[in-house]
Amino acid sequence: MERSLLQRVEAFLKESQMPPTVFGRASVRDPRLVSDLRGGREPGRRMIGRVEHFMNMWRETHRGAAPRREGSAR
Repeated sequence: MERSLLQRVEAFLKESQMPPTVFGRASVRDPRLVSDLRGGREPGRRMIGRVEHFMNMWRETHRGAAPRREGSAR
């Protein structure tokens, strides 16, 4: 069975350590996207495509990148 968009987004948020509002704003220019999905919002095909495209492009860009370290780089 295919995972829902919300399940895929939740996995992405965990993987990327991106705050939900940043994700929504970056993917579809809606900072409440994740909150609305969690509340039962049913996205259309176009929005699903935009969200999946954003996640795929982010993964391409960050593949093989060194993990971010917290703190200053002295």
